[in-house]
Amino acid sequence: MRLAPLPLLLLAAACVTRQSVTSSVTELPAGTEAVSLFNEPLKAAPIAPATRARLEADLAAARTVAAAHPDSALARIWVGRRLGYLGRFQEAIAEFGDGIEKFPRDARFYRFRGHRYISVRNFDAAVKDLEQARTLVRGTADVVEPDGAPNPRGIPTSTLHTNIRYHLFLAYYLLGDLRRAEAVEREDLDAAPNVDTRIATSYWYVMTLRRLGREADAQRVLDGITADMPVIENQSYLRLLLLFKGALRPEDLVPATPDSTNALDEATYNNGIGVWHLLAGRRDAAIAAFRRARTTGPWAAFGAVAAEAELKRLGVGLRP
Repeated sequence: MRLAPLPLLLLAAACVTRQSVTSSVTELPAGTEAVSLFNEPLKAAPIAPATRARLEADLAAARTVAAAHPDSALARIWVGRRLGYLGRFQEAIAEFGDGIEKFPRDARFYRFRGHRYISVRNFDAAVKDLEQARTLVRGTADVVEPDGAPNPRGIPTSTLHTNIRYHLFLAYYLLGDLRRAEAVEREDLDAAPNVDTRIATSYWYVMTLRRLGREADAQRVLDGITADMPVIENQSYLRLLLLFKGALRPEDLVPATPDSTNALDEATYNNGIGVWHLLAGRRDAAIAAFRRARTTGPWAAFGAVAAEAELKRLGVGLRP
């Protein structure tokens, strides 16, 4: 397949504006959690009854602890996190906002609210919160962030500082502010405390570098990626890096037909495959992959959010 000239492709891929990824809807319709970049209402995703019962019980327990310990920032944070796991993003945002009123110097509230602002497509608000969180933790020791949904090995792979940087560079990337995204990605990669953090950051970093036309820098990152790296949680990002490196093909990552049992990974894979096609000049293939990422995966998944932003910038809809 003949590739289009790389400089033109990189220019097209990197020409992103804040206006192109901003919803014009300012008030949410009743019963919705967010509005897509195409101004479509997004409702909370259905949850299996047994899973919902467990998550509701976790939320009730978190509320009980918070009521018994009104001066505990951590207790309030867990209420917000539990609301988010149930897809109740607007309530989670409000809970973290209340926490900020009471604990204005606690970076964790800004970190978690920034995450949920990304979920609901309010990227500018996410940047504001996450920059504030970054300021608050500057010069402090990093700490492990406990998992709300522990991985099978029960080993947390992220920290407060890495999560602040990760969500911040993601928000910049989604806005198309690639130079700011690159600076935070580089900082996060330099400070990565483990392989999982390194892999997750490297994935977004490689795409950012390529879109900035820095092919040699992107290749240097890829040269350090191998299939046997001992990741715990970020296998999908590792496999996408191997795709960009040329060691895997798209068909090695996703099934021929959507697999609803693995929708989160499919959203991640299809967004990465879309960028891979776009950078190679295969616009139609990229659009098809972005549409799969957005319509087959949960709409709050980062892969789905990013794919939606890509489609918006390309001037096409969520569906043919």
